[in-house]
Amino acid sequence: MEYSKDLSIIVPLYNEEDSLGELLAWIRSVTEAAGYDYEVIFVDDGSTDGSWARIKELGEGDDRIKGISFRRNYGKSAALYHGFAKAEGRVVVTMDADLQDSPEEIPEMYRMIVEDGYDVVSGWKQHRQDNKVTKNLPSKLYNATARKITGIKLHDMNCGLKAYKNEVVKNIEVYGEMHRYIPYLAKNAGYDKITEKPVKHQKRKFGKSKFGMERFVNGFLDLLSLWFLSVFGKKPMHFFGFSGLLMFLVGFVMTVWIIVAKLVHQSKGVVYRAVTDQPLFYLALVAVMMGVILFLAGFICEMISRNSQERNQYNIKETMD
Repeated sequence: MEYSKDLSIIVPLYNEEDSLGELLAWIRSVTEAAGYDYEVIFVDDGSTDGSWARIKELGEGDDRIKGISFRRNYGKSAALYHGFAKAEGRVVVTMDADLQDSPEEIPEMYRMIVEDGYDVVSGWKQHRQDNKVTKNLPSKLYNATARKITGIKLHDMNCGLKAYKNEVVKNIEVYGEMHRYIPYLAKNAGYDKITEKPVKHQKRKFGKSKFGMERFVNGFLDLLSLWFLSVFGKKPMHFFGFSGLLMFLVGFVMTVWIIVAKLVHQSKGVVYRAVTDQPLFYLALVAVMMGVILFLAGFICEMISRNSQERNQYNIKETMD
């Protein structure tokens, strides 16, 4: 496949006016020294400072500098989605605008995609320059959980500095807060040649981080959602139906136990409490009801899935007639 550029660099940003000039100069020095035909796509995610005016100023007279400006803040996933749609390079690199990601890592990541044949190369900030309590320790726990659930052995799933084959970013959909899990989205789309590269991590020079501690909780919930959709998205009855049958079976067994116990006690002339006076009866009733509800939920989800426009959407590697 032919591409109009060697390299597309996508920079999502929010209120990073002070760092943009230095970042672009740094990118230019690296990419021009390497001889790339490149483009830089700044995606302004509804900044309230002068970021957009600065982008337009930097792009004057240089058609390699492109920009997208949102009317309000939609989040990093939305910024990457539109950046990916606009990218024309053979290799697509994403990096943050806060000068903590080094453009000097780009040539090696580009080589790993083009020469080594990887689909995704993710940065690994081995020596983070963040607060150890609020960033480093939660990040390690978060990444350990992500490795366990996704099966992708990356030390830093959320690193903003990543490189992709162009076809990867054109065949995945980034939405919500799923920018953290683009390698997992790529894997689910059939692009499983994923590796990582240790990268330099600089201290923030201007402003402050736009992400708080809540991102780790939200990230974990997003990961569970993504895992569930990837495993059961096209076969929801396998989950809800099985869960419903299991709950129904538990309730049925408890009900039989109560009835048999009462009959045995009555046959021996032993006084036995009324069935409706036993807590186990109500637990059995709840289990049966939950089983029916889950089973019906499976049917409804299955009907929705069968009517989805994406039910037969598959990524084809190549064909031969």
